[in-house]
Amino acid sequence: MMLAESWLQSLVTAIAVIASSLPGTTAPEPAAQPEPTTAVVKTWVGSWGVSMTQASPSGLSATGVSNMTIRQVAHLSIGGSSIRVRLSNRFGTRPLVVGRVTVAPRKDSAAGTPNVELLRIVPVTFRGKPGVTIPAGADFVSDQIDVPVAEDSDVVISTYFPRATGPLTQHPAGYASAFMARGNQSGAGGAPYRKIPGMARFVVEGVDVRSDAVGSVVMFGDSITDGASSPVDRNQRYPDQLADLLLLQGFGTLNAGIGGNRLLSNGGVSGEAGLARFERDVIRRPGVKGVLILEGINDIRATRGSISATQLINAHRKLIARAHAAGLKAYGATLTPYWATSHYTVGGEIARQALNQWIRTSGEYDGFVDFEHAVRDPKQPLRLLPAYDSGDHLHPNAKGFTAMARAVDLLMLTSD
Repeated sequence: MMLAESWLQSLVTAIAVIASSLPGTTAPEPAAQPEPTTAVVKTWVGSWGVSMTQASPSGLSATGVSNMTIRQVAHLSIGGSSIRVRLSNRFGTRPLVVGRVTVAPRKDSAAGTPNVELLRIVPVTFRGKPGVTIPAGADFVSDQIDVPVAEDSDVVISTYFPRATGPLTQHPAGYASAFMARGNQSGAGGAPYRKIPGMARFVVEGVDVRSDAVGSVVMFGDSITDGASSPVDRNQRYPDQLADLLLLQGFGTLNAGIGGNRLLSNGGVSGEAGLARFERDVIRRPGVKGVLILEGINDIRATRGSISATQLINAHRKLIARAHAAGLKAYGATLTPYWATSHYTVGGEIARQALNQWIRTSGEYDGFVDFEHAVRDPKQPLRLLPAYDSGDHLHPNAKGFTAMARAVDLLMLTSD
């Protein structure tokens, strides 16, 4: 039996050899194998956000609203195939009843207005329901909203509050207009809305996108990061201008600046201390890969320079340790000049210079950005360059923000 099988196999082989040598015939080719493919993995990444504080002593955040719709604009960094919205009642005094929320993507050519295209308005749900009640002290994230959004574009968010809210969790200086209308106008165009005085943001604290972007970088700081002196509705703050550059590297940008914020002390509408809010405003944001920290000048000014460089350095070290423990890169930014401002002191200048020298030379940060060098006057290094001075000798103007954005090493921020 084995001999017969061997003979048959030899015959089959011989026939195959003869057939392959005949004219017009070719040996059979192996079946083509499919090319290996790399699946595009999309994850949630923060595209826009603000850092929240308690209500102001007066104004809309203090009184709250009832049977009102608030319409706000989020200017995205990266785009995505779908989004979700983050709402906050962290500093509220009672459960916050949200009756309905809608979103509408649009080009930013309509910035500074409540206008949207009616056919582009999309309802938002929360665990499948159109509304949600958020306990005092809590945050809530919406369900996935299947609407594509473009990079460097606006999302208009309309939030209807059917009942008295009490004091509203806010971001006091969003450098963007917000609008309000009586009743549920979440599905309306811009006509019913009127501008809210000031430039605060209410309840809405972030927009995430589902994207194949690498991740996002958080700009963590005080009023300079928040954008003090920046034109309203123009998106010219240094994080905004840096966001346009980071898009080229596949990264989003989140602004976690609060005017008046300090590293070591809580400040009411100036926010919780940087050490206290770092977990919430940086580490818990989705898709974050790194953080750039520009913080400490308000600690120096508020203490009239009595704070020591050692105290500031130790606070920065704690932020670095927390970032690294969460797998994030941490980058330090040198404090910009503040000569001729109120509360300027020689002791404060010494602390600022010592902190800056440590940021530049210690190697404890994963890298640093020399904002001081970018905006100071070469002839009088203790002050801002006059062309970059907003007029208060502390906050850069739009040109100064441009100089800051250009001073950032993009490859450093986006390195693995």
